[in-house]
Amino acid sequence: MALLIRGGEIVTADSRSHADIYIENETITRIGPALDAPAGTEVIDARGKFVFPGFIDPHVHIHLPFMATFAKDTHTTASVAALLGGTTCFIEMVCPSRNEDALTGYQIWKQKAEGHSACDYAFHMAVTRYDANTEAQLREIVKDGTASFKVFLAYKNFFGVTDDELFQTLTLAKSLGVITTAHCENAELVTRLQQRLLAEGKTGPEWHEPSRPEPVEAEGTGRFAAFLEQTGATGYVVHLSCQPALAAAVAAKLRGVRLYVESVLPHFLFDKSFAERKGVEGMKYVMSPPLRDKRNLDVLWSGLEAGLIDTVGTDHCPFDTEQKLLGKDNFTLIPNGIPGIEDRVNLMYTYGVARGRLDIHRFVDALSTQPAKLFGLFPRKGNISVGADADLVIFDPNYRGKITAKSQKTNNDYNGFEGYAIEGRPTAVTVRGRVQVRDGAFVGATSLGRMLRREPQYKD
Repeated sequence: MALLIRGGEIVTADSRSHADIYIENETITRIGPALDAPAGTEVIDARGKFVFPGFIDPHVHIHLPFMATFAKDTHTTASVAALLGGTTCFIEMVCPSRNEDALTGYQIWKQKAEGHSACDYAFHMAVTRYDANTEAQLREIVKDGTASFKVFLAYKNFFGVTDDELFQTLTLAKSLGVITTAHCENAELVTRLQQRLLAEGKTGPEWHEPSRPEPVEAEGTGRFAAFLEQTGATGYVVHLSCQPALAAAVAAKLRGVRLYVESVLPHFLFDKSFAERKGVEGMKYVMSPPLRDKRNLDVLWSGLEAGLIDTVGTDHCPFDTEQKLLGKDNFTLIPNGIPGIEDRVNLMYTYGVARGRLDIHRFVDALSTQPAKLFGLFPRKGNISVGADADLVIFDPNYRGKITAKSQKTNNDYNGFEGYAIEGRPTAVTVRGRVQVRDGAFVGATSLGRMLRREPQYKD
């Protein structure tokens, strides 16, 4: 069935105008003023609202066996939550541990998602060890359409890679033309600091940040950049959280290293005092890299506005209260992560665009267009143009509300942003022309989503 979006203000990464959008066969076929439409065309009145390209979350965890438990969401709950928040596509991290087979893990993640997602999705493939079978397996995975890797410079003996494995991974990535994303810390330093703090009887969540302080993240960022520089590979730092790490990344960019930077929603709005709350209330805010000193909030907002930070993701990874309590006697056992896929767009709009901290075009660029470009989805995604997928967000800037766990669709018993005011929200969301959200409620099909297969795009 054809669809006409009537009278909205189309806002993209580089333009804004009032026009209609006509959609047929999953794609945008016409854009212009006062478009005619055949009888029977569904019409959505977007007057007084923004029409954004569907937002893309470049960093989520849905299926994740981690720290003696599993992340709470399913692909159905996470994708419905994503759509309600204006995210029409996400890229999930496939993260088998060092003790698991990479190709088997990849197939498990695909099977979990297939037929169970309400929005489109893609994968980053984590490389958690590099042995005699790794190269052949990664080549097969890239051939299947997963054109990005992930490495952890943290979580020693579980996800983390050695420097030798990092070099081999980046050398292969360079030859294949794929981008490598990286969790940048120093696994050995974190382990040693954790051991020292626990030996001193420091066991609460407030000691999580001192066990992975800012210099540790900066060192990891600089080391990743050095390996990129020497291999010629292209890299992407995930969830950068602090000024020293950003300085290391910018220094690498200025040297000509092909390096991109992501920060995630919690690091724009929370500081380390949230994780210093007593008991489980502090445990809810344990993530890695940890929440930082408050001075870093302005640094990240300024870096985002200036384009030093390229994208905004979530690192969505919900663990409920009971799971967080696994670390009640030892902060190193608290499952790391917090939900965010449902709230990213609304909160970045409210506390960025509406507060004058973030230009509306940079907002679209960082949350939609840049993720699409960096990860091989553009111009099909992250874009409003004839021929693009009809992934659209009709956004009402006059809506006023508050975030509550009671109303969320994310499968978790708390929301770290509980009580935060939002100014604006998606009222209608389409995925390839299919209306999945109407009047702020999910009305679509939970099996609509497709795996997006991508081609390597970083070959010289």
